[in-house]
Amino acid sequence: MQIGIIARYGTEWNLGDVEPVTLGEGNTPLVPLPHLPGEPEVWVKVEGQNPTGSFKDRGMTVAVTMARAAGKRVVICASTGNTSASAAAYGARAGLTALVVVPEGQIAPGKMLQAQMYGARIVEVEGRFDRALALVREAVATHPEWELVNSINPYRILGQESAAYEVVDALEGAPDWLLLPVGNAGNITAYFRGFRRRGRGLPRLVGVQAEGAAAMVLGRDLEHPQTVASAIQIGKPASRAYAQEAMETSGGRFLAVSDSAILEAQQALARQGIFVEPASAAPYAGYRLLAAQGVFRPSERVVLVVTGNGLKDPATALAHNPIRSVRWDGADLARLEALI
Repeated sequence: MQIGIIARYGTEWNLGDVEPVTLGEGNTPLVPLPHLPGEPEVWVKVEGQNPTGSFKDRGMTVAVTMARAAGKRVVICASTGNTSASAAAYGARAGLTALVVVPEGQIAPGKMLQAQMYGARIVEVEGRFDRALALVREAVATHPEWELVNSINPYRILGQESAAYEVVDALEGAPDWLLLPVGNAGNITAYFRGFRRRGRGLPRLVGVQAEGAAAMVLGRDLEHPQTVASAIQIGKPASRAYAQEAMETSGGRFLAVSDSAILEAQQALARQGIFVEPASAAPYAGYRLLAAQGVFRPSERVVLVVTGNGLKDPATALAHNPIRSVRWDGADLARLEALI
């Protein structure tokens, strides 16, 4: 039976005697990519195999567990999609009301549908994610019985540390490099803290952003971020300071990749059997960019964190990869053989 991360790490985190709100999250695959002599070892941490299809579940199990233990009756978040789906699922599991606030017209339909099916109350607001988060913070300030479950919630970050533990345990030590997508910048903070807590080495952390939403790369907020990778379409990262510390302390960097590079990386990963949403392809696009610059040594180990399943946003993949098929009457076998 798959146990959740609180059952595995709750004692280490000193959460106290709480009843976990869990869907069996964590313990996701670390899949090696084929490599040639002279290239580094590359591994992919497939976080899309969490219960709601993204890494958000690692933090949400802890945040919602502690919210329920504290007597909260509502969990609320702003979201570009994945947080809303996760908050809705874990809220439902806990018997709490989930209220999700999203920027109007900017969320992948699959993610909106998830939140709705889990029973969340969905609120759309004009503007970008950053405005949605500001409004949610204002609402929580006047409703102490509501729990904010965005990544500014420390329990979210704590739960997300668990992915770093799993990487260390699987590789019997930290990799040399770890690349992951960066939007609100909470997850890179979590990996940084997770590796430090494990105490078996700290990889160089590389936060990969889309060129149209590269607030960390540019060192300034963006009023109108725009990218095909909607999950990281955030102009004002809430965890900017922590993420900057993670990058500087680890000797890593932030870098930006184009939407076209993201879509090419998405297709390349799919050809290895790993279908991810666009934001999750950003680390592979970043790896390709750095590899072309000769950054990696053949002896090094590189981990790419792909944070969300491709079925989260099939419309974007379909728009750039129309279905191609042929008709077959079942009689002419040569027609099938010609496709091989």
